[in-house]
Amino acid sequence: MDWQAMLNESLWTSLALLLAVTLASYWLLRGILGIVSRRMRALAARGRLYGFIAEMLAHTSRLLVFAFSLLIGLKVVELSPRWEDMLSHGWFIALAFQLALWLDTGIRLWMDSLAHNGRARNPVTTAIIGILFRILIWAMMLLSILANLGVNITAMVASLGIGGIAIALAVQTVLGDVLASLSIGMDKPFEIGDFVVFGEVAGTIEHIGVKTTRIRSLSGEQIVCANSDMLTRTLHNYKRMDTRRIVFKFGIAYNTPVEKVREVAALVRRIVQGIEGTRFDRAHFLAFDESQLTFEVVYIVLSADYNRYMDIQQEINLGLLQGLREMQVQFAFPTRSVEFIGGVLPQVSVGGLPSGKLAANNGIVLSDGRGQQQ
Repeated sequence: MDWQAMLNESLWTSLALLLAVTLASYWLLRGILGIVSRRMRALAARGRLYGFIAEMLAHTSRLLVFAFSLLIGLKVVELSPRWEDMLSHGWFIALAFQLALWLDTGIRLWMDSLAHNGRARNPVTTAIIGILFRILIWAMMLLSILANLGVNITAMVASLGIGGIAIALAVQTVLGDVLASLSIGMDKPFEIGDFVVFGEVAGTIEHIGVKTTRIRSLSGEQIVCANSDMLTRTLHNYKRMDTRRIVFKFGIAYNTPVEKVREVAALVRRIVQGIEGTRFDRAHFLAFDESQLTFEVVYIVLSADYNRYMDIQQEINLGLLQGLREMQVQFAFPTRSVEFIGGVLPQVSVGGLPSGKLAANNGIVLSDGRGQQQ
């Protein structure tokens, strides 16, 4: 052991100075961070950004603060060129780690605020976006540190790109559903609790996952659909419907007088306008259809509730039934008339008739199945 070096007064002076500057810098940096953090908390009522900054500063690493303080202390002592070079790298590494920690904390706080702000969101999509942002931050931090240390990161990034392509090709179906989940979370064609119809599926959205979406059908079973399939089909979201436009038809008999046909449209208007929660649009004698004079009615239900719509339609139907009966107008039903002109009716055998009875020229003798003639 070199006791001469150990007893060197300049060495102990430098160590004492290093220790003093390090401790002073540590407490000074901690005090500054505490003052700024308390100031940001006081301003948090003016905006969430101040609260985010306060929380980020509160998550400052004490170890990194001490590392900064030590680096400040090393600046006041005389070092060799080699140590000076290493000191410059130390500054960058400590700063990069601390910035990554602050940004990571900020992203987690942002994700938590999105999950608890009272709005319905897809938690899976929010979590995926948060993870992707955090991975990006730490990857950039690592690459920047390697570049600062003199490592050639170009070849590394190229290798990672080729490996990523190979992995993407191997799991392209899963990645397609994951990207579809992100699209659902950002574009929001539907959310949890929405009633949707697509293809032969109709039900309420229960869960939106990374790969699949689960729907509770009207009959009670749970239907699991791939997220990519949900985006490739035309989907009807009834949860976001404010009003319903209803179109229905009915028919009256052909023997209805013209004056009463005119009165039918007015009757429909009075019935619809007399029901609360509706807006009458039109009612017209539409067409001469087979066996009936067809009316088309259009009205608006000022509610998205399906049960309310059915109650209104029932009241309209009952009103039509009563009103047409009071007008002595009949609803149409399928009829067919056959006219026989001249000649003699052919002999017809009808089950249940005695074999000796034949059809007369002016009619046919029929049986009601009990041997009684009609």
